[in-house]
Amino acid sequence: MKAIIAVALFSLPFCLAHSEPVKTQQLTPQTSAALPAHLTTRIDWQQFPKPHYQNQDLNYQDRSAIVRVSADETGQVTQASIQESSGVEKIDEALLKAVASAQVKPHQVQDTTLPIIGYQVFNLKYQHDDQEICQYQFNSQVWQAQQQGQKAAFTYQQQPVLALTEDDLNQHTRRVAFELKVNKKGDVKQVKINKGSGIYNIDQQVKNAAQSVRLNVARKYWLYKPNTLKDEIVFKLNHCA
Repeated sequence: MKAIIAVALFSLPFCLAHSEPVKTQQLTPQTSAALPAHLTTRIDWQQFPKPHYQNQDLNYQDRSAIVRVSADETGQVTQASIQESSGVEKIDEALLKAVASAQVKPHQVQDTTLPIIGYQVFNLKYQHDDQEICQYQFNSQVWQAQQQGQKAAFTYQQQPVLALTEDDLNQHTRRVAFELKVNKKGDVKQVKINKGSGIYNIDQQVKNAAQSVRLNVARKYWLYKPNTLKDEIVFKLNHCA
């Protein structure tokens, strides 16, 4: 029996020494291991990663990458690693740094929040020197009514932030209809896409932007249960023109 244990102990370093290295940015360890992590292919963010890089860092072409993300039950990112490289080390490092400083929306099962392991896809567009960048803002129906002083069931305390360009629309006008579940303090607890745009990146950005802000809601809506509010946003093709 002792001989078997000795073989097992000596074989472990040998296996580790011959495994392929993985680019990883190690952060604070998970605060709890009481429950297994929630595995997902689509991460919901409270604060979406915002990588900082220059246009020329893309080496004159569009880039994409996939980052594997681990977060504890509070939403704090504990580990980020490159699952699929952009092909440019500087871009990969910028993505890891952005993910490390972002905040994941905790996954909740009943009254318990769970650690999360998931993947985030990044699509980075190279902009030619003579190409105008057409950015879209979060001009939803409720936000526009709010800016015009019209009556609405709720208002946003600040305008949600998007990072969408016309290239993301893939040559079509896109519409996203969604609903928000909020508590009595106006915190958005959940965002559900009722009618998607047909492009995951657009739907995800709207979802992340909407759940990162606080709402003002009339007290009469809290008589029986947490409120579910609806809004929608249209991204018109060629709106910059």
